[in-house]
Amino acid sequence: MSSTPLEQAAAALARGEVVAVPTDTVYGLAVDPRLPGGPGRVFALKKRPESFPLPVLIADPAEVDELAETTPAANRLICSYWPGALTLVLVRRGGLGLDLGGDPTTIGLRCPAHGLLRQLLQDTGPLAVTSANHHGEPPLHTAEAVRSRFGSGVTKVLDGGRCDGLPSTVVSLVSSEPLCLREGALGFAELAAVAAGDDPRPSAGAAS
Repeated sequence: MSSTPLEQAAAALARGEVVAVPTDTVYGLAVDPRLPGGPGRVFALKKRPESFPLPVLIADPAEVDELAETTPAANRLICSYWPGALTLVLVRRGGLGLDLGGDPTTIGLRCPAHGLLRQLLQDTGPLAVTSANHHGEPPLHTAEAVRSRFGSGVTKVLDGGRCDGLPSTVVSLVSSEPLCLREGALGFAELAAVAAGDDPRPSAGAAS
């Protein structure tokens, strides 16, 4: 019996190869960060300096405690915006041997909302995923565009249709105050208010 696209993608990732995946924002380049050389392949393929760390995507918000130290502000943002287009930079768990580039004491984490990608993450565990583009160029929104740009550099392109979202907003919670590293799909002013415990959004029962 032939394997499914999800099984093919999971098998390629288990071999340390690069797989292109759909997300709720744009297409991404994924690799298993626990395997030697995996993140390096993404840096080389993307032409991305290793001073720009790779974020890690997880299937379920509950997995964050295995990878990072959480804070009340982080928990408020996780409960409000995950799964979704928010990447949180947190203090990394001690002894976590992942070579993601950048500061080895921190880790960027996101739980995506894309159903197909979350199925893959459930099979593979956490994956290092960065937007599918050459560093400094616009992100790619279709599987065809990824194949055209990267060719054989990507073992498998998991086609999830067109991904038209904005890139995720990246917020660092390493210091005492939230710091916006990149504003994307979510506005930082709202995120900062939620992190502080002052949710500015209308309640679910509020009249429109």
